[in-house]
Amino acid sequence: MTQTAGRAPVLVAAGGTGGHLFPAEALAAALAERGIPVHLATDRRAARYGGAFADEAVHIVASATMRGRNPVALLRTAAGLGTGLLQSWSLIGRLKPAAVIGFGGYPTVPPVLAAAWRGVPTIVHDANAVIGRANRLLAPRVTAIATTFPDVFRAAPQLAAKATLTGNPVRPAVVAAAATAYPVFGGTLHLLVFGGSQGARILADVVPAAIGLLEPGLRRRFAIAQQARDEDLKRVSDAYRELSVAADVATFFADLPARIAASHLIVARSGASTVAELSAIGRPAMLVPLPHALDQDQRANAGVLADAGGAIRLLQEDFTPRRLAAELAALAAAPQRLVDMAAAARSVGRLDAAERLADLVLKVAADRANK
Repeated sequence: MTQTAGRAPVLVAAGGTGGHLFPAEALAAALAERGIPVHLATDRRAARYGGAFADEAVHIVASATMRGRNPVALLRTAAGLGTGLLQSWSLIGRLKPAAVIGFGGYPTVPPVLAAAWRGVPTIVHDANAVIGRANRLLAPRVTAIATTFPDVFRAAPQLAAKATLTGNPVRPAVVAAAATAYPVFGGTLHLLVFGGSQGARILADVVPAAIGLLEPGLRRRFAIAQQARDEDLKRVSDAYRELSVAADVATFFADLPARIAASHLIVARSGASTVAELSAIGRPAMLVPLPHALDQDQRANAGVLADAGGAIRLLQEDFTPRRLAAELAALAAAPQRLVDMAAAARSVGRLDAAERLADLVLKVAADRANK
């Protein structure tokens, strides 16, 4: 996605994880369809997820995360953000973007702040049911706010006045996967297990053990695809081999949307992109929120899907092999419940979120240009 002659680019800023970069990628694709060139400002973690952007359109900006309140930690954070602000100020001066949009994470702070100080239209998009800390810092300073869930700013009317509900943009691969009908039940139950971009050790600990507790006839009906961290890969693979369960275990699934579409049930964390993709494609899930997040955003995200009837939310303290085995056995015995959960999940999804967000970006840019 490189610059088109005569068109001012849009600069998207995102932290270097899938949860931040996937929506940025989806917006970039929607803008590219309209002939708008897009550049990406991010951190050095983005190599794994930023492949949708041409190398010359990716700009690494220094940043820092608040990791403590002692003087040394605060000084390091200030130094990182200060360096990023200088880099961003220069980058925006070179690109002269029509608008800058941040997708969360501390790497978005320098580009969005620099743009606001330069008078460039700015937007933040938040993918979660609870606004993240970086976006909370930026929200009072930006031109507009895009949200994934309604009533996020119920207690902050000044911010609610500039908020637009767009949903969370999903990648083109997710839109394509959403055209796949829920798989017909045969002799095999396809179970997909993944823990977000960083993986999750708890899934490696609990899921194979739960499968081992199932009655042997039921156990043999499962075909499992599971994401595992490098350090867990061998033990997870060995566990399924010893149970004589068909399993594809890998550290990363590049075709995750297609795997979601091919699955009868998903066990996963409840990051924003996971919830957006499950609801867009329409697949039932057991969601295990990350327990130690300061904002409890994953717990809130999972609650949205659970309240709609599309997921079972299991807090990590309840996510034991025995509990998971009981849930799996109950769902396997009631396939119509899985079909109903798939439909309920789909009812929450917004396949047009990228287009809605692109409309907002262009409106904000046009409003500033016409002043």
